[in-house]
Amino acid sequence: LGHLPEAELGPRAADAVGLLALVAGQDVEPAEGSDGRDGRWRIAQRTVPDRTVSTVDPAARHIHKNRSRHQEGFRAHVAFEPEVGLFTAVELAAGFGPDNHEAAVAEHLLADEDPGLTVLGDTAYGTGRLRRMLEADGHTPVLKPPPLQQAVPGGLTADDFTVDTTAGTVTCPAGHVKALGKPQRNGQRQAQFKALCRDCPLRARCTKSKTGRVFSVHPDWDVLKAARDQARTDPAWQAEYRRWRPPVERAIAWLVAAGNRRVPYRGIIANNTWLHHRATALNLRRLVNLGLHHTSGTWALSTTT
Repeated sequence: LGHLPEAELGPRAADAVGLLALVAGQDVEPAEGSDGRDGRWRIAQRTVPDRTVSTVDPAARHIHKNRSRHQEGFRAHVAFEPEVGLFTAVELAAGFGPDNHEAAVAEHLLADEDPGLTVLGDTAYGTGRLRRMLEADGHTPVLKPPPLQQAVPGGLTADDFTVDTTAGTVTCPAGHVKALGKPQRNGQRQAQFKALCRDCPLRARCTKSKTGRVFSVHPDWDVLKAARDQARTDPAWQAEYRRWRPPVERAIAWLVAAGNRRVPYRGIIANNTWLHHRATALNLRRLVNLGLHHTSGTWALSTTT
């Protein structure tokens, strides 16, 4: 960028230079003791929110599926009926932002469904908000709860604490009781055990903090705790999840087969249209395999399932 000629650029060239400056500039910062004008820069010690990752498709984003798998592009969201094997709704969205989270998109993918469904989803869909919405709409959520994080590997988890959201207290595994503070901006409340951890025999299994444990309670704690207990102890829930997870994974395999994990166009709108067309074609193939045929001006299935 610094070696570009000192010339007035046309609109397209100016846009291209501006995009290049954005992609390059968001990942660097002036070196220590420099304002950048002397040419001394370093890799930035932070990640810019909604980071632009491509000069080819500015709408693409960096997506972390998990700690070991990441990609650049978009998120494809699907609703699938596993018994018959048909996609019921799909949507391609940006890869960043709370409105594009799996659970947020699922809310409107399922908004027009009739009550009485059993809705299965993996941990990405296991939010308290989506659970409450599904139950309010008359559905039964079978959503795998997100795993609990351990402050110390192999140590205690949040479920080893007793949380009473009505009384506003948290009891730690050692029996100490602390009151929950006022809700923070994100809705969470905290119980600060700090000084009580100083001589606690469980400290090495509970926290790495030098000042002691601070326990955060999510605003949907009761909903999420009930979901974790059910997933861990309810044989019927476990059997339902095991039964339907393989057909759903098979549907995703159909969707991305033959190189279709890579989108063919630039931008969200064109690729969202492509995703709808692909899901429609897969549904048609599935119906043909089930026995769809044309007789006397109408379409019918020769077999039922």
